[in-house]
Amino acid sequence: MRILPFLQLGFAAQVPLYSSSIPPAPAPQIPQMATDFILSEGANALSPQDMLTLPRPGAPLPNDIGDLAIVPISTYSFQDRKSHKSLSVIALGDGDACDIPLPDGGDAFWLDSRTIAHVVTKDDTQSLYTIPISTSPLSSDLSSHVGSFPITTASAFRYSPSAQRLVFSAYVYSDGLVETVKEQDTAYENRGNSGLVYDETFERQWDTWVGPKSKALIGVSLTKVGAKWVLGETYVNVLKGSGLSSPVEPFGEADDYDISQTHVIFTAKDPQLPKAVHTRQNIYLVTHDGKDLRQLTSGIQGATHSPVFSPSGDKVAWLELALDGHESDRAKVVIYDLKKDVRFTITEDWDRSPDSIIFSPSSALIYATTGDRARIKIFALAVPLTPPSNATQTTQPTALTSSGSISGFTPIPGGRATFALSSLTSPNELYELSGLDAVERDLLAGTNADVKATMLTRLTSFSSTGLQGKDLSPGKDFWFKGTAEGQDTHGYVITPPGFERGVNGKWPAVMLIHGGPESAWFDQWSTRWNPNVFASQGYVVVAINPTGSTSFGQKFTDGINQNWGGRPIQDLLLGWKYILQEYPEIDQNRTAAAGASYGGYAINWIQGNPELGFGFKALVCHDGVFDTTYNGYATDELFFFNHEWGGRPWDPAAFEASRKYSPAYTVAKWSTPQLTIHSSKDYRLPEGDGIAVFHALQQLGVPSRLLIFPDENHWVINAGNSLKWHYEVFRWLDQFIGLS
Repeated sequence: MRILPFLQLGFAAQVPLYSSSIPPAPAPQIPQMATDFILSEGANALSPQDMLTLPRPGAPLPNDIGDLAIVPISTYSFQDRKSHKSLSVIALGDGDACDIPLPDGGDAFWLDSRTIAHVVTKDDTQSLYTIPISTSPLSSDLSSHVGSFPITTASAFRYSPSAQRLVFSAYVYSDGLVETVKEQDTAYENRGNSGLVYDETFERQWDTWVGPKSKALIGVSLTKVGAKWVLGETYVNVLKGSGLSSPVEPFGEADDYDISQTHVIFTAKDPQLPKAVHTRQNIYLVTHDGKDLRQLTSGIQGATHSPVFSPSGDKVAWLELALDGHESDRAKVVIYDLKKDVRFTITEDWDRSPDSIIFSPSSALIYATTGDRARIKIFALAVPLTPPSNATQTTQPTALTSSGSISGFTPIPGGRATFALSSLTSPNELYELSGLDAVERDLLAGTNADVKATMLTRLTSFSSTGLQGKDLSPGKDFWFKGTAEGQDTHGYVITPPGFERGVNGKWPAVMLIHGGPESAWFDQWSTRWNPNVFASQGYVVVAINPTGSTSFGQKFTDGINQNWGGRPIQDLLLGWKYILQEYPEIDQNRTAAAGASYGGYAINWIQGNPELGFGFKALVCHDGVFDTTYNGYATDELFFFNHEWGGRPWDPAAFEASRKYSPAYTVAKWSTPQLTIHSSKDYRLPEGDGIAVFHALQQLGVPSRLLIFPDENHWVINAGNSLKWHYEVFRWLDQFIGLS
């Protein structure tokens, strides 16, 4: 790589390279980069292509007796440019496995302990098949066709063997009937124009313009007659005529509802409120025949998530946020006693925010998957006695795990549970946790549970072959004094292959800034922003969890409110300076920063405030905010801006705060070379922000480049696009701070 004269000066701080009093250059002078740039793909390096072609296991789904689990797997091949789907059937206990290829993809779930249901769409028809499983030896038999659905959008399946009832989500028109969908689809597609007319928000969400259909929960009988499974012909939309839609878009799936022998419990947006301005979701209970619809929430809360039935059937539980409009408010565990008609909260004093919950088989415990200090752990909570009236109870949570990030936690008979666990060094693998019966006895007796008595067993090695020989950093935690009172601020350092302490000034470094902003860098695998992929290209990676991050308490999370360019940026600066002092191995003349979403905003803010003194020689902004105030008008979820900035964008206080921290008003000070990336289907942060950033940099004569993905949303999902994303990011970094 040819070193630029201004990079040889060894600036200790980001300083303007162009005076605002001098007319901008007619065109930016982009330094000539090597035409033969290639990504590092050594045997010990995790290249972007290595990461993208690793198997991607989903969460495990155990059968009812707890001796088998199925794990959906997707593996991308750059040879045929396809994702190959399969289903791994795992014997719990010994980890024996058999793989079932699914060339047409589809959804799989258990019907009984030895029968898997497989729903697949082919030739414009969505059909249900059964796959019998044998255990001696573990194998699958030929699939059998059961029946076809009248629609092709069925997903998020749940099956109740006791009710012999299959429930799923599907898109329907205003009449609520699945039987008329195909006919109405044809009429809509042939309407002779492409115009979309809206009288209210949401007009578009995430990456889709809202059309005339909405999601509904549909039930149908599914029975076993002798050796044959029979799919019923009468479909019941349990939401018909209610004005409700569930699962909640854009990300709601089967975790937005649950079923018992007699009822469906679900979360849905409040139909009386403008959906783009409010986050309120109510919890509803309805019978399988769509009758006796009943609201269980107070109607004054914010969002709700993860509604579940207790196996005993007398209680339900869900996660509830108190504030309407605040999508990152603390989630509390709420229990509703169906027999006593009493609702009570059990985690009022717990300063953590669970992501999902599930009852134990005895209904005596609730297990909560929860972010805690940059890990996603499992906590056990005893279910207290129901109080005489709606009230608050206190239950002491007990952490059952301490490292990595857990998903899909499901208790099974015998005091055991299955779940997927990933980390900074590994994608999901299937684990079994045993000894939970002893934990339950201790917690119900009011004593401290002996967590050491539990046993954690890894049952799969899906990625072992692909990761063999890769020198991956598990990440080193560091804590420093940030802007928060009474607590330190956290970050990870991920070092590259071959890194050794004591060789000063050798390694370039990149600070990664997470989005959200209410999110965090966890000990978790990622296929989009993977710190070890950056490290494998020769960079020391610094990932800080500044004010606004989750898993460190609600006060810390809320500290970013109306303060985007204040405390969080100061935390990043303090953490960065701490690392430069603690790691003299870093070459301070070869440092850069990259971020997405809020992280992209932070890049643009750092760009316009060189006096902060980060000293970065290059920047990478992915889907970042340019004009903070304008984003309050353009984003799809208007409630987000209104909460973050304390009002609507024209309200005086919100206008003042958002303009104060808007990168758009710092452009005159922009000088650092920047790669800007945006996607045309990003309706959360529309592409005009990225284009505006690029136009400003170009007119200033600052070295800059724009990468646009016309077919991606806020995330770059397509594997080919992801490889291009990584190539351009690392090509840009190499140009200004690389090892070559």
